[in-house]
Amino acid sequence: MMLLFVFGTCLSAGLFFVLLDVLRLPYLSTAKAMLNTTRAEKRAAKSMETYLMTIAVRLSKYVHMDEYKRGRMQNILKATGIHVAPEVYQTYALVKSGAILLGVIPCFLVFPLLSPFVVFLAVMMYFKESGKADELLKEKRERIEGELPRFVATVEQELANSRDILAMIESFKKNAGEAFGNELDVLAADMRSSSYEAALTRFEARLNSAMLSDVVRGLIGVLRGDNSMVYFQMLSHDFKLLELQKLKKEAQKIPPKIKVFSFLMLMCFLLTYLAIIAYEILTSLGGMF
Repeated sequence: MMLLFVFGTCLSAGLFFVLLDVLRLPYLSTAKAMLNTTRAEKRAAKSMETYLMTIAVRLSKYVHMDEYKRGRMQNILKATGIHVAPEVYQTYALVKSGAILLGVIPCFLVFPLLSPFVVFLAVMMYFKESGKADELLKEKRERIEGELPRFVATVEQELANSRDILAMIESFKKNAGEAFGNELDVLAADMRSSSYEAALTRFEARLNSAMLSDVVRGLIGVLRGDNSMVYFQMLSHDFKLLELQKLKKEAQKIPPKIKVFSFLMLMCFLLTYLAIIAYEILTSLGGMF
């Protein structure tokens, strides 16, 4: 039995390496290094993710997307820092969910009632992976929109002395957050290499934010020679109101949490009093007997 086990292990390993050579798959270290360069997260890729991504790259040439969907997905991936093709991104979600779906086979043999749960888990994994870029873009958009009121107020003050949009962006990005600072770096480089108006339009298209669209519209008006001081004053006022509404919504979420902890503290006090009363009753009963 030991010899059969060793023979089966060696045969499986040999067939695995031969298959890797036939399919011309890269080494694990090489695939990990390539995958880490495409990731938006700072953590390193795991071995299983590397294998799945390698398979996804091989199968992506069979996936076809229409021009509109591909262009939209490409803009989202570029904005979130995921440097892969839209076909590879879509195929990776299918491969990862398919790997989980393979668990149905042993479930049918061992515990059939667990099979629907595995299928449900595979479907949920597909929707999670396919919508991961949208979630990252949403978080990035919210962080940037949180800094837009301060940026608009800065532009409003600078317009009284200068109309140099690039200088305003260069000055503000020194004190901007990480997400907004990186986008302003890209915008400044794009403005130096092309026309200012085209660079601002591409900046607006990358994030697809309504608040940012209002800001870009005002900056383009400045470039065209319009007197945009009143526009930015009104925009700054509107953004401050939106910021106050957002803070009020966040503040409204706090009282329910306080009520829960207050209820727990009340229950602790009641249990303490009940324990003391029960102890006194038992002590008095013990003295009687």
